[in-house]
Amino acid sequence: MRLVIFAYSRQGCETALRVKGALRAPADECRCYASEKYAGGEFEPILSPCSRFTGPLFAWADALVFVGAVGIAVRSIAPYVRDKRTDPAVLGVDELGKFVIPLLSGHIGGANALAEQLAGALGAIPVVTTATDINGRFSVDAWAARQGLAITNMHAAKEVSAAILERNVPLCCDFPIAGELPPGTEPGELGDVGICISWRKRKPFAETLLLVPPVLHLGLGCRRGAPVERIRQAVEQVMTGHKIHPKAVKCAASIDLKRDEEGLLAYCAERGWPVSFYSADQLAALEGDFTPSERVLRVTGVDNVCERAAMVGADRLVVRKTANNGVTVALAEERWEARFPG
Repeated sequence: MRLVIFAYSRQGCETALRVKGALRAPADECRCYASEKYAGGEFEPILSPCSRFTGPLFAWADALVFVGAVGIAVRSIAPYVRDKRTDPAVLGVDELGKFVIPLLSGHIGGANALAEQLAGALGAIPVVTTATDINGRFSVDAWAARQGLAITNMHAAKEVSAAILERNVPLCCDFPIAGELPPGTEPGELGDVGICISWRKRKPFAETLLLVPPVLHLGLGCRRGAPVERIRQAVEQVMTGHKIHPKAVKCAASIDLKRDEEGLLAYCAERGWPVSFYSADQLAALEGDFTPSERVLRVTGVDNVCERAAMVGADRLVVRKTANNGVTVALAEERWEARFPG
């Protein structure tokens, strides 16, 4: 966790050091700042104007802790607040360390959980104000963030959170569920608003909050020199045909003969998918039912590239080899379960 701590008084600096110790951020990922009068030692000076000084730190950090008046924190971050999906967690702590207040990104950014952790370490009171938390209802966006799921529609997330305060909201899941469904939810696939956990583009409810776990491995094969446009077309045709949400793809893979294929590399970079390459021997060693090709065996030394590459680190094929204009595509799924609480 990249952490920034601000302090504005001598007592505040003492509390800031307690905060640093409690959160145990690595030395190279923790930056401490104090008003120029109190800077020195572990504290670099806060330069004026404070709000402009805060900007680059707001962009860098996973969490910012302001030890001092909440108003200072609000004025410092105000110009940079954009989106709860990307804004860092921001917390306020009074200089005596009696109260810890999550101010921004309580759920997705983890500020509420961080406040609870920090308050426990300091012997302070966490002042959590988000409605689902104080009413003991399911905070779907916080849960999704902890589980590493993509929240595909923030408007739907707001609708679900509002509905959950009034009644139980239906939840459907394409994966095994570990534990009891959380308060505010019930099994179901019908209703005006609901939660769906799937790697497919599903919309069972009038207002569907689709949560997508990154569990798919994309296996690729291509002829030498296949351009990025051809690879993009082949992959997206498969994704569309099988209603696969792109956020479900965790990584891509191919044979090491394709390590220098510019089109393949460019497409994976465009999508933000890490890509790995495996030798023919590594791919051939995988057990399973794969679609064989004599031509592929002669050229690469293994009977199938895309299906075998997709299965490295995965558990089952969900899309078998699909060929399109010299590009082959397959997808495999990791084993995953929805854990409550989590």
